[in-house]
Amino acid sequence: MKLNCSHYFLFLILSQFQFPFLAVSYRDYVDALSKSILFFEGQRSGYLPADQRLTWRGNSGLGDGWTVGADLTGGYYDAGDNVKFNFPMAFTTTMLAWSVVEFGECMPPAELRNALVAIRWSTDYLLKTVSQVPNRIFVQVRSNINPLLVEQWVGDPIKDHNCWERPEDMDTARTVYTVDAPNPASDVAGETAAALAASSIAFGSSDPGYAETLLRTSTKEVLESSIYSLQSYRASADSFMCTLIPESSSYHIEFTPGGLIHRPGGSNLQHATTISFILLVYANYLEKSSQNVNCGEVSISPSRLRQIAQRQVNYILGENPKGLSYMVGYSNVYPQRIHHRGSSIPSTKDHPQSIGCKEGSVYFNSSGPNPNVLVGAVVGGPGEDDDYEDDRADFRKSEPTTYINAPFVGVLAYFVANPNLS
Repeated sequence: MKLNCSHYFLFLILSQFQFPFLAVSYRDYVDALSKSILFFEGQRSGYLPADQRLTWRGNSGLGDGWTVGADLTGGYYDAGDNVKFNFPMAFTTTMLAWSVVEFGECMPPAELRNALVAIRWSTDYLLKTVSQVPNRIFVQVRSNINPLLVEQWVGDPIKDHNCWERPEDMDTARTVYTVDAPNPASDVAGETAAALAASSIAFGSSDPGYAETLLRTSTKEVLESSIYSLQSYRASADSFMCTLIPESSSYHIEFTPGGLIHRPGGSNLQHATTISFILLVYANYLEKSSQNVNCGEVSISPSRLRQIAQRQVNYILGENPKGLSYMVGYSNVYPQRIHHRGSSIPSTKDHPQSIGCKEGSVYFNSSGPNPNVLVGAVVGGPGEDDDYEDDRADFRKSEPTTYINAPFVGVLAYFVANPNLS
């Protein structure tokens, strides 16, 4: 049964009284949505608010920007290594905002508010990077790394792990690069190297055409227009969708034996969550104009696109060969040793004394579970064979990122209102 998002919550309330026999699915999309948004509070940098819910986190990065006379506090650490990269943060912010635009009506009111708060935490920071000096953008790399070694570090990311520390203990001023409008090449190499190190994003830095194509096909006018320039965008969007459809002759996207979308490289779940978002958004666009995906010899309905997306969601939440939820804190079985500095080192609440970067190595190398649960974090995920070892050192599989979670927020919101696809 497919429900309109705006009618879903009335149905949910009435069902409790009219259908007492209604069983709650173990696919608890409401809980997963709540936790996927909560995760962003664990990634906050700067001064934390009084209503901070992940209380093991503390203030951090309070000196950001002081070396250039600017306030660059705030924003998100993009993953588990206390880094604030502008490009991934901009992608994350875009995906959170797009999730609300497309599926905000599907969210319980409290979670819609939390999603908006998560967006603002990022936009407030991004505005700081462009508003303090005319014609200049500030970008940051990280603390405790010589900018001259960024290129070397990109080639061998594990070398940075010689320093393992909580964000609250960072006392080295972060390197700040600037991009000047009159001189676009100024310091841009530093941000470029940093962006490369942040791992590719499914349709952000690696495949920007997917997002552009989808945005340009987002209106009924484009989908129904006979103008060639507009139809070319529709054809490109359909072409990508067909690569995901086994019934199509152009099908070539790889799936693991257990059914997970897989693309080469680390942090594979960024592809699964982002492509799932694309599938759901495009399905809605098509349905509004009563159209299907044209895959040549076969025509694919919007409901088929949604089925593929739901399979990805269910796999991530636990329907997989390992029986493991790849979202931390969801269900009873989830990764315990994620690649995340703040999560793996005792919090300042339990260990107020500073833990130096070398002293933190004992926690990086520990075989025990992380002492702080980063609720809602979706890790990089399993390999092409569905295998996953709960190993903190294997950052390609065990590291969560904001750009994995951000599209997943919208995907989960859709399935909150539409848990049972026909």
